[in-house]
Amino acid sequence: MIARNEKLKKETLQEAIEITGSEAMVRSLVAEGVDTIFGYPGGAIMPAYDALYNYGHAIRHVLVRHEQGAVHAAQGYARVSGKVGVCFATSGPGATNLITGIADAMIDSTPLVCITGQVTSGLLGTDAFQESDVIGISMPVTKWNFQVTSADEIPGAIAKAFYIASTGRPGPVLLDITKDAQFGKFMFSYEKCTKIRSYVPEFPTDKKMLVKAAELINKAQKPYLLYGQGILLSGAENELQHFIEKTGIPAAATLLGISALKNDHPLHMGMLGMHGNYAPNIKTNECDVLIAIGMRFDDRVTGSIQTYAKQAKVIHIEIDPAEIDKNIKTEVAILGDAKHTLRLLMKLVEERQHTEWVNEFRDAYKKEEIKVIEKDLHPDKPGLTMGEVVRMSTDLTQNRAVIVTDVGQNQMAAARYARFDQTRSWVTSGGLGTMGFGLPAAVGAKIGAPEKEVILFAGDGGLQMTVQELGTISQENLPVKIVVLNNNFLGMVRQWQELFFEKRYSFTEITSPDFVKLAGAYDIPAATVSDRAALEGEMKKMIEAKGPYLLEVKIEKEDNIFPMVPAGGSVSKCLLGTDEL
Repeated sequence: MIARNEKLKKETLQEAIEITGSEAMVRSLVAEGVDTIFGYPGGAIMPAYDALYNYGHAIRHVLVRHEQGAVHAAQGYARVSGKVGVCFATSGPGATNLITGIADAMIDSTPLVCITGQVTSGLLGTDAFQESDVIGISMPVTKWNFQVTSADEIPGAIAKAFYIASTGRPGPVLLDITKDAQFGKFMFSYEKCTKIRSYVPEFPTDKKMLVKAAELINKAQKPYLLYGQGILLSGAENELQHFIEKTGIPAAATLLGISALKNDHPLHMGMLGMHGNYAPNIKTNECDVLIAIGMRFDDRVTGSIQTYAKQAKVIHIEIDPAEIDKNIKTEVAILGDAKHTLRLLMKLVEERQHTEWVNEFRDAYKKEEIKVIEKDLHPDKPGLTMGEVVRMSTDLTQNRAVIVTDVGQNQMAAARYARFDQTRSWVTSGGLGTMGFGLPAAVGAKIGAPEKEVILFAGDGGLQMTVQELGTISQENLPVKIVVLNNNFLGMVRQWQELFFEKRYSFTEITSPDFVKLAGAYDIPAATVSDRAALEGEMKKMIEAKGPYLLEVKIEKEDNIFPMVPAGGSVSKCLLGTDEL
């Protein structure tokens, strides 16, 4: 298949031939190296699917059960593979069903090319059957969108789409292609896009700012480094590790920065944020120089910006100029790709150790370990905890599995207790926090990294939002391992109701189906476990299964996620339990 793809790519880039717009779509995707499309056919995209019928040797199409599943699967694929994810949908409701996933990809900087069919150009604006203004609807949540109404526009539009989606700060692009453009014929040739006038994906690095940053770092007594997904997107994992090892600076990850640095690295201090580790949160307001790389100072990281790192000189390394000084004012701003910038900065910083400062983090960690971690991993109550389930899964896979999550308590437990030895091993919905993300994202993750074990952690609420994608897993026989953490509640909302609304559990208790029977309906083996003594055996059975497997784990109903920085609170007031409220 690889050899045939290369031959087709070569032919596409060299020859001019008369073909339909729909075949041009497929040939253009092959020229861009696309090997997988996630999609759902319909009337307005039917010509493209007809063309795809002849190219099954070149591109794998994964039939999802809902268009939202297609875009989330494309996200999962992109996040683990480093490639651009691609999805197809038809017009009208097919196109609008993509919007949640596109918005999710936009805020989480995930490179996607989404292609929707559209009614014929002569019917545009007439409220024709299954017509929707997807260009207008998607404009706020795409990096670029474009409506194609003529066949000869298709190659250039696709070339631009891949260039824009994958360069600079990555993001989703949408192409809306009318049905007559798909049927029309023209002389096709393909040229990859390498430049667009007025589009500047990366700004030249300001050497003066580099020098100024190095001076601050070299003089700092309590420097602290925060890293986000920008490290992963730029492939700067090695540069990050070498930088902190040379400077001796303790580092912590944002939710989306997880897996960029191994958990057992001595300078890795854990995760930032509302449910992050205690030390990374409280030390933010004690450092003298704060270095932020490839992260955007989201409110879940900063808490109250009025009290955030006021004592520190902030250095922000970021590829997107819109993020500079948006939330947190900087002393030094360096625009540029993280990998390139770290390489330049490395030459200017001195070799140092900050042993006493690092030990302060470790002392704070011990406090969290005693009050929170030990209780989560080695509970003294009969009910299972989310933390112990997550940790057991990564122990059994030697910290090498790709961990995918849905959103809520399951997500925070996985972020806290999963362990990672390999980069691009963490897939979750960060900025938008999309319930239902997990199951289809796990589909894409497994296809994007077929050699890796993929384990999904989902809550009983979030799983049911896209539960139909069990059909995709079954049809494709994808060996995705699904762990349903079932507490019969919408857990994170229930936790807030317990802590801040006097335990008034308003519409958060949820009745779920028999997940074992439901999986069985899709011919997916499944089991349920509620007893600690049986947990390890059931998890081993799941991991050793050759195909897909669902394990329902019945957990403590009122198990909470701590530490916690209350919304809008100071990171200095990171709570370790309900007794501190």
